[in-house]
Amino acid sequence: MRLPKSIRKKPRIEIIPMIDTMFFLLVFFMVATLSMTLQKGISVNLPHAATARDEIREVVALTLTKEGKLYVDKEEVPSVAEASARLSSQIAQGKEVSVVIYADRAVEHGRVIDLMDGVRQAGVARIAVAVRPEGT
Repeated sequence: MRLPKSIRKKPRIEIIPMIDTMFFLLVFFMVATLSMTLQKGISVNLPHAATARDEIREVVALTLTKEGKLYVDKEEVPSVAEASARLSSQIAQGKEVSVVIYADRAVEHGRVIDLMDGVRQAGVARIAVAVRPEGT
C-alpha cells in the first residue's frame, strides 16, 4: 500500500499574540508615565492648619510669592487692581467665580488682606485661602 505524500507546511510567525503583547505594554507604560507626572503650579511655602482639607475646588488661583509677585492662574499681573479687573470681566461674562489664594507664609498679612479686599470688590463671594494640613 502506498502512503500519500504529505505536504509540508511552511513555518510562519503568528503576529496576533505579539500585537496583543505590544498593545498591553503600550498601555502599561502610558499609565505608569501619567502616575509619575507631578502636576504643580508655582511653588509657595503654605502655612499649616489643623482644619485644612486636601481637596479644594479651585476655579481661579491667585498666588502671592515671598518676593511680592502676584499671579492669576500662573500668569503674572502687576497689581491687585489688575487681578480684580480680570475677575470682574469673568463675572461679567456670567461665570460663577471662586478664588483660592495661595500666599507664601513669608508674605505680609496686609498684602493678603489687600488681595482679599480686591477680590471682594470684583464681586467674588467664594474665597478660600490655601493651607497645608499639619504634619506634611
